[in-house]
Amino acid sequence: MSVREFAPPCPPVHLEAAAPSNSGREAARNRLRGIVDRHYDFIWRTVRYLGVPDASAEDAAQQVLCVLARRLDDVAPEAEVSFLFATARRVASEARRAERRRPQSGVADVETLAAPIPNAEDLLDERRARDVLGQVLDSMPVDLRIVFVLFEIEELTLREVATMLDIPLGTVGSRLRRARGSFQGIVRRLQGGPGNGSHGGRP
Repeated sequence: MSVREFAPPCPPVHLEAAAPSNSGREAARNRLRGIVDRHYDFIWRTVRYLGVPDASAEDAAQQVLCVLARRLDDVAPEAEVSFLFATARRVASEARRAERRRPQSGVADVETLAAPIPNAEDLLDERRARDVLGQVLDSMPVDLRIVFVLFEIEELTLREVATMLDIPLGTVGSRLRRARGSFQGIVRRLQGGPGNGSHGGRP
């Protein structure tokens, strides 16, 4: 069973928030809209898995698109995904710092408890699996989490991950092995089981 099956669904994007409001260049607007259509899910999952809470993930994704809209002329078509990922990392880092400074309250917990529970058992199981996946990823070191998410969830190749992160291919492989071990270890701890499972994973 693929980890990606439990990637959380993202909300729809409001393109108007990202599009340059005073631009008369139809080509630029069309390009921006195409990027949003192709990559918004990727942006949303990236900020979410880099530690931005669900409640703030859409705002963070919109910030990434606003940066893209301002820099669109500077981003080559073949560099779009790398630019979006690098921007998402910066936005997520800033969002995490802001979240740490924000006073804690029980509002989010109350809202979660008050949310309607799906009747279908398979939907409930899917939600539980997504929640567990989020807990596990949040517990992993950020450098390992990034490689794990890009390879196992976004299904990039090792070489694509190395290019996107600007690190050697060997470093990607090493981090992926450590990430898989960390992932399996955290899962076992959450399940309360003994540390006797294999690390598994895609070769």
